[in-house]
Amino acid sequence: MTPASSAKPDRRPPYQHAADELRREIMAGRYKPGDQLPPYRELQERFGVANMTARSALNVLRDEGLIYTIQGRGSFVADYEGKGVDYTPPAWYLRNSASAPAKVDVAIGPSGEGESGSPDAAGPSLVEVLTALRDEIRALSADHQELRQEVEELKRAQQQDPNS
Repeated sequence: MTPASSAKPDRRPPYQHAADELRREIMAGRYKPGDQLPPYRELQERFGVANMTARSALNVLRDEGLIYTIQGRGSFVADYEGKGVDYTPPAWYLRNSASAPAKVDVAIGPSGEGESGSPDAAGPSLVEVLTALRDEIRALSADHQELRQEVEELKRAQQQDPNS
């Protein structure tokens, strides 16, 4: 058994762990644009998660524009270069992961095309603010989902033992 880490435990849902790992592999070039990602069953086995959890991980990547899905065929890596994909790993991820990918520094310009971003001395750009808001909404959504599951478990327990 490995000793407990002094760092705060990562309480993210499993689908976010899987999405981060797949994103890291896409950004590193293991999966290139047009490549098919493994099917849900392989992702389930690889990450030790349920089918819906694997689907949720791919949904995150689809929402970010990194992949697209063709019904009945599978999920494929999108040609995201130059299309304004701006993924910044959340701060907790950067703190807790030595192998975290660097920010993909592509901002959406006035024409809607990707442009190399540069730090703005006046403060965060609109893209940075929206990215931070998106990440916060995802974290809140994950917390909400956890709470819903806890409520369902409590309801089931109460139905099994009505004298409580």
